[in-house]
Amino acid sequence: MTLAVVAAAEGFSFGGNWPLGLAFLGIAVFAAVGALSHEHERAFSASLIYLGLGLIAAVGLTVLDVGWVDPVEDATLLERVAELAVIVALFSAGLKVDRALRWREWGTVVRLLAIAMPVTIALAAVFGHLVMGLGLGAAIVLGAALAPTDPVLAGDIGIGPPGEEDEQEPHFAITAEAGLNDGLAFPFVLLGLLVAAETGSFAEWAAADVVYGIFGAVAVGAGLGVAIAWSIVRLRDRELLIPALDGWFGVAGTLVIYGVAETLGTYGFLAVFAGGLAFRGYERDHEVNGRVHNGAEIVEKFGELAVILLLGSMLTLDGLGAPGAWGWALALGLVFVIRPLAVNLALLGSPMERPGERAFVAWFGVRGVGTLYYVAAAVAGGTPLASEDRDLLVWTAIACVIVSIVLHGVTAGPLNRWLTRRLLSG
Repeated sequence: MTLAVVAAAEGFSFGGNWPLGLAFLGIAVFAAVGALSHEHERAFSASLIYLGLGLIAAVGLTVLDVGWVDPVEDATLLERVAELAVIVALFSAGLKVDRALRWREWGTVVRLLAIAMPVTIALAAVFGHLVMGLGLGAAIVLGAALAPTDPVLAGDIGIGPPGEEDEQEPHFAITAEAGLNDGLAFPFVLLGLLVAAETGSFAEWAAADVVYGIFGAVAVGAGLGVAIAWSIVRLRDRELLIPALDGWFGVAGTLVIYGVAETLGTYGFLAVFAGGLAFRGYERDHEVNGRVHNGAEIVEKFGELAVILLLGSMLTLDGLGAPGAWGWALALGLVFVIRPLAVNLALLGSPMERPGERAFVAWFGVRGVGTLYYVAAAVAGGTPLASEDRDLLVWTAIACVIVSIVLHGVTAGPLNRWLTRRLLSG
């Protein structure tokens, strides 16, 4: 006898949590479409709406007494969801960039990567170890997870789609920094795990996780990006592919590049950004570029919805209390002290001198999906991190992401419009 017949035989029967959850998810998608439709006209970003919906879900799950995802115990699920959102965002970011690969064009970004990022890792790690009491390895993982500028949430304040606007330095710096430092943070995460395990060779780490991992990823991403662009353009010019499906090539290209790079033991995050750059550079005036980017960006936006909605739904009072006063102090200090200090140190003597430019880059060190990915990856499976460090590590990172979503989400629209007016008038 089917369930439907049993239900009918028993009279009125109402659905359980699954259909209710589907209905809520549908409402969330409606809200996301509305939020994205007029995103640049509001004083706050769509991520705030997603976080609010997640909080509503968290309250509902508590009221209904439904067991849900725990960011520590179910770290593998959080890792995979965040991973997919980040890689699509990175490929999309690479597709936006029109600048030639010359020092004069990328000097500011190199400064942010070579100076600001290590300084951020060091300061956050020292705070985590000496003030919060994390083990040294866990503290290094925390610093590495908090250092990257998130490519998903930073999309609102970076450069626009291919060919639609000039790449002003502050916006370009944020987009390019976000595209590269998510991959470059990985060696430091692995260093933290190496220190926590108290085994392994630092020389092997330098050779395999730094040199091979980074340069191998760039080579794989650039090579596959050109190959994919070449094949798509040739097939499109011969009318073997219909234009209506061009947007899906962004997703397909992302998955291919990331999968190959990770299979070869290199950094997939870095590879997909390099792949996006190579794809864009192959035939930058071809009409397929814009459509591939648009498709990737749509998937990116709904990936952002999925991760932030999941983040909000996982929040509990016990979890929010886990970082303690010092953990929440780090979250605020990262925005108001560590990021501004690191960026201003990195940009001393740089060409970025117009009013507001340096302050804009220093303020918008957005922490988000990439941070969640790194801490989830660090605590998942057979991690060498101590159990008491895992809870503190994960929930402190979540606190930093929440603070960033709120503060940067509220200020993104107004400050972006203010800077645009200053650049146009200056």
